[in-house]
Order: sequence, then structure tokens, then C-alpha cells
Amino acid sequence: MLPVTGGDRLLPKSRADYFKDRRAKFKMFTVEIERKKMEQFERALEQRKQTKSEWLNQKIDEEIGK
Repeated sequence: MLPVTGGDRLLPKSRADYFKDRRAKFKMFTVEIERKKMEQFERALEQRKQTKSEWLNQKIDEEIGK
């Protein structure tokens, strides 16, 4: 068995199914940003107690008019 979050364990077959389902549900978004700018951004998010994923999801929702 393999460890997953929360202390639960998955068998290798279940793990493969889990990641297959995850890839079907989620899409990766990756960009390179100047280090100094990103560190400033991370500090601003930390002050707001917001993750990068939460921030990006909010901005995407604004952009698509949700």
C-alpha cells in the first residue's frame, strides 16, 4: 500500500485509478515568473491567508464571468 494524504493508504491499482481520475478532472497551469515579483506576491497572499490556487481560481472566475 502507498501513503496518501490524511494517513489513508491506497493499493497500487487504486493509486493508478486515483491519478487517472485526477488527471481527467484537473488541468495543470504552469508559468515562470521573476523571482522577486513572485516572492512579493507570495507575501501578499500570505497576509491575506490565501493560497495561490485559491487566488488563481478567483481570478479565472472573474475573467470568465462566474
